[in-house]
Amino acid sequence: MLPLADTAKQKRPPVVTILLIAANLGVFAWQVWMMFDRGEKVLAGFVTEHALVPARIVAHFAEGAQWQTVLTHMFLHGSVGHVLSNMWFLWLFGGNVEDRLGAVKYLLFYVAAGVVAAAAQFITEPGAAVPMVGASGAISGVLGAYLILFPTAWVWTLVPWFVPIVPVPAAVFLVLWFVVQAFNGVGALAAGVAGGVAWWAHAGGFVAGVAMILWAKGAGWVRRK
Repeated sequence: MLPLADTAKQKRPPVVTILLIAANLGVFAWQVWMMFDRGEKVLAGFVTEHALVPARIVAHFAEGAQWQTVLTHMFLHGSVGHVLSNMWFLWLFGGNVEDRLGAVKYLLFYVAAGVVAAAAQFITEPGAAVPMVGASGAISGVLGAYLILFPTAWVWTLVPWFVPIVPVPAAVFLVLWFVVQAFNGVGALAAGVAGGVAWWAHAGGFVAGVAMILWAKGAGWVRRK
């Protein structure tokens, strides 16, 4: 299912969301330039250096030399489809969450969700040697926050092989999305498949987003509508 639009309204411009999208697209443009100007080997080396590789973190745990990749991996992407799909989800759901949290708290929330998502993937596959890249974990946290903040919103959704575009309750869309991530994560663990899609980063980020936004509401950090 591809979300196309939502019915939740925001009062303020999503400045941080726009800046995050610009940063991700800018880094991906740099990756493309590097590939054409310096070659695939140089690009592969750059991505490998800044991607999150669980096995490498374990190997250098005492040195702490790889911990920066917990942040840097969030701004790297593996393909045009990867970065565009991530940025679309961030644009569609991020603005409303930013509106309710405010710019600074939203940025802290986004980064924290990404870190927890990376930790979830690391814990489930500590021996994985495949580089993990992408903003999916942090964006999953945004989806979890949206579920709590806008449970009665609707999402206009493209459903292939069914009805072209249908309105789906945001709660239904997001819960189904989470179930798919968790189901695929369990399947990957059962099959002993390491690497590929970071399903547990998605699921972990989503749960982190739910937990953090509930805490933020209790602490009075969330603006009223």
